[in-house]
Amino acid sequence: MSALLLLVLLAAGGLSSQPLHPPAGPGAMAPNVALAGDDVLLTWLEPAGKGRRLQFSRLSGGRWSAPVTIASGPLLLANWADFPGAVQAADGSLVAHWLETRAPDVFEYSPRLAVSNDGGKTWKPMGRLPTGGGDQAEYGFVAWVPEGKGARGFWLDGRDLPGDERKGAMALRTAKVQGKPGGEERLDAKVCSCCQTDAALAAGGPVIAYRDRSDQEIRDISVIRRTAQGWSQPVRVHADNWKIPGCPVNGPAIAASGKRVAVAWFTGAPPNPRVQVAFSEDGGATFGPPALVDANKPIGRVDLVLDADGGAIVSWAAADGDGAEIRLRRVGPKGGLGAPRAVAATSAARSSGFPRMVRNGDRIVLAWVEGQEPSTVRAAAIPLAAVR
Repeated sequence: MSALLLLVLLAAGGLSSQPLHPPAGPGAMAPNVALAGDDVLLTWLEPAGKGRRLQFSRLSGGRWSAPVTIASGPLLLANWADFPGAVQAADGSLVAHWLETRAPDVFEYSPRLAVSNDGGKTWKPMGRLPTGGGDQAEYGFVAWVPEGKGARGFWLDGRDLPGDERKGAMALRTAKVQGKPGGEERLDAKVCSCCQTDAALAAGGPVIAYRDRSDQEIRDISVIRRTAQGWSQPVRVHADNWKIPGCPVNGPAIAASGKRVAVAWFTGAPPNPRVQVAFSEDGGATFGPPALVDANKPIGRVDLVLDADGGAIVSWAAADGDGAEIRLRRVGPKGGLGAPRAVAATSAARSSGFPRMVRNGDRIVLAWVEGQEPSTVRAAAIPLAAVR
């Protein structure tokens, strides 16, 4: 029987899932997924000669398309936590991003862009996001939403961080990409320096979630939304009051449907590390109290989707004996919790990366790294009805 048709039970207490293993080569890493209508877009990195290449495939009708190389070369940066991605813009074109260093063995880099006008069959370079400092700093952790006829990108911008956090700060910036990158805006002048950002399109416009940073080194999750008057001030999702002198490399996830917005995140604040989710009913202006998803040795690395009933399905990595596993759990619209479900075995090591998922009709499509040597990118479809 074909692996694409075989239903397997992945672990005791796990979920019935359909393997959808993509056409990734040995050593593949850093998978990311996005929706494009009824299809799922997948990007990943894999070795290529003395460098790396960014690969693309589209899941349509239950099958992955043949992989297409978006970019390749010795300057492509492979970072376990800062992964490339693609988005379908409002005009139907696709925009992809990845990181490139300015020279071999130099850890200064910025996000490069490419566009496809034929569904991902061919790609054309489109410069880079408007990082005012060029390549003489660190820029990354890009998130996207469709906007107008193009797409809007958000990223962490290190132009004011000259190699020493005590003398400057990482900022959060945004720009619209339509044919070419447009002018950029600074949204927050001081944020955590290497946690992922995530963005969603709510009824009122884009909402960006990120790990903020106060002068007292409190690094909780904030959101900024665009209103009729412009970009809002940062709003803290919940006062965890996690004081930590360095970046935990563990960003939030956000999803939206109309005015309903959900944010999931990891915190290490006392009394114990935990994964939480909170809901907003006004487009991200205010949030209710968080629901506790997991406080039993979670590693974090969260992702999030909303279901048709307004509930949130959270994915995260958690310690499991000597290893780790990827888990899913549903949080109902009023905070009721479903049972935590194991999805796949993984590793607590950085090489296992961050599992990514999207809601594709009545199922979730999840992509992750299987951490054997060489590593492999895997994917599976999980019925939404099974996550209860």
